[in-house]
Amino acid sequence: MTDTISSEQMYRIMVSICDTIEEQQQYLSDLDGELGDGDHGVNMAKCFREVRKKVDLVSDKDCGVILKTVGMHVMNSVGGAMGALYGTMFLKLATECTGKTEVDLEYLARMFSAAENGIRTIGKANVGDKTLLDTIAPAVASLQKSVSDNLPFDEAMVEFEKAAKEGMESTRPLIAKMGRASRLGERTIGHLDAGATSCYFILRSFAQGYKTV
Repeated sequence: MTDTISSEQMYRIMVSICDTIEEQQQYLSDLDGELGDGDHGVNMAKCFREVRKKVDLVSDKDCGVILKTVGMHVMNSVGGAMGALYGTMFLKLATECTGKTEVDLEYLARMFSAAENGIRTIGKANVGDKTLLDTIAPAVASLQKSVSDNLPFDEAMVEFEKAAKEGMESTRPLIAKMGRASRLGERTIGHLDAGATSCYFILRSFAQGYKTV
């Protein structure tokens, strides 16, 4: 089993993200419709259809170029806060692996830590506010623990996905404190946050997609 993500695998991960967002478009919009205006899935899918085309043009480039290409398009294409948040996430991931044709677990942890910090800076949210931060923060902590524990790459990716999923699920009993949903107060209890859910799908593609060659 590989202990790095190559640039070719990074490209495959981006393709997996695009395909997954397309597949989950209706589900994400349904979740968003419970608390917001119901267009999260539509907007994400529309954006990542174009990302799919853009990323094909840099499929032979290094990890940084691939991730930057995704980040730039997302930043300029997804409406509202999500474009800034996800655009920042991918751009921060890119910055930490500029010029690299493969990244190991330690580098991946560094990349996602930068992405989390970028999301915190842009979104001004905290863990527990019922946002995508509730998904990415425990996933990043899991990566950092895996590095400290010297876990094999494949085991670390299993823990990464598990932490992301648990983080997503943790939004269900929370009261939304950010965005349109915050106006609903306690009525948001019992609902998954759409952004936390799309974030899980993205992180799941990283956790599983690195196995592709």
